[in-house]
Amino acid sequence: METPVFEEADPASDCECPGCVHLRRARTGPPQPPATRRPTTTRALILAAAASTTLGVVHTAPAFAAPHLPARPGTPAADEPDTPQGGKAPLHGPAGKPVAPVKTPATTRADIIRRAKTWVAARVPYSMSAYWGDGYRQDCSGFVSMAWNLPGNEWTGSLDQYGVRIAKDDLQPGDILLFHNPADPQKGSHVVLFGGWTDYTHTYYIAYEETRPTARRQATPYAYWSHSDRYLAYRYKGLVGGTAGAQPDPGAGTDTDKPPSTDVTPYPGAASFGPGANNKYVTRLGQMLVARGGARFYTSGPGPRWSDADRRATQAFQQAQGWRGDDADGLPGPQTWTLLVTGQGRDIVTGTAGPPAPSKPTGPSAPSVPSAHGVPGYPGRALFRPGANNDYVTRLGRQLVKKGFGKYYTTGPGPRWGEADRRNVEAFQRAQGWRGGAADGYPGPETWRRLFS
Repeated sequence: METPVFEEADPASDCECPGCVHLRRARTGPPQPPATRRPTTTRALILAAAASTTLGVVHTAPAFAAPHLPARPGTPAADEPDTPQGGKAPLHGPAGKPVAPVKTPATTRADIIRRAKTWVAARVPYSMSAYWGDGYRQDCSGFVSMAWNLPGNEWTGSLDQYGVRIAKDDLQPGDILLFHNPADPQKGSHVVLFGGWTDYTHTYYIAYEETRPTARRQATPYAYWSHSDRYLAYRYKGLVGGTAGAQPDPGAGTDTDKPPSTDVTPYPGAASFGPGANNKYVTRLGQMLVARGGARFYTSGPGPRWSDADRRATQAFQQAQGWRGDDADGLPGPQTWTLLVTGQGRDIVTGTAGPPAPSKPTGPSAPSVPSAHGVPGYPGRALFRPGANNDYVTRLGRQLVKKGFGKYYTTGPGPRWGEADRRNVEAFQRAQGWRGGAADGYPGPETWRRLFS
């Protein structure tokens, strides 16, 4: 089956005004470099003006500078990508010359995420006609082609042949979420790389993607900001060892833009954990536990000094694997550590390892997790649900009032989560232009960031 042909947008002129859209649609030939295309248009306008003067007829110039259209409603601003894409193409070198394809090599999850992070760190600009130094096209499908190390540049209509369909519950780092709209590939078609769940609720995940203006990594609602019900999950066929090399994104669930390490650190030994321990491995353990659903056990940190929060979060993870007795003592052994660093095993679920840490009295000194860019760290979704009673609910409520979204409070705000909290959060989310599942009244990482920024 031949690849459908569809128009390509000029990466140097991606204006959405009616005049520019009309010019792009009117162009039927292959795209030319921006440096040669625009002078041609200018010369054509000059010749047309000269002809009009010769004939003694004065025409009104066409209004190409139409007002910009408003942003698309219903999704968070700057979160739904405008990502037209190129079709199938060979790898291209920096000079635009085709590079001979090579046999698709086997790869691991760690290698897939590592390659994706190189583009994020380099802030590769979005383009559907330019090629990065590694030969891959700088659009969403070129990004996944690069991360999967494919022998050529694929598009959303062909990437599925390199993967196998999987269920949501089977998603692991290195898999993709793909939406292809065959009726009109320019309308919504997109693909992102799955980097790991942000918490045990599996409602948000870390997405690596190429979108305007540059490649990015950020917490994203499942399956995406828009067209969520049309995304399908795929796993690369050439993956070595099934889940080998997989690991959670240690940055998931925190407000940090620093890409986490993909190194699979060997077990440091039992002496690194327990009362009195103070080292980097305790911090790493806590970060991995938070990424697997253990955020509710921490009122601060995780940090390098061993605490009861580390013990209880570790015990919750061990019990989630079905372990009991001495096998779930809250001290990480080699097997616990291996499951965490490779991303295997079951995530922590609500109700494991006893009750959460007792709530401290509410007040101005409410605890916080580490902040990023001046914004207090997001403590996790489990703290904002019916039955929750903690200082973060109070802190959230006070910030809502401060921002002018406290009209549903008749008393408080206080530490016990209630319908007034949910409705005020929903009002704030709708004020951001969000709709549907993105405005459900439960604060996620992006709601928290915007509220406290």
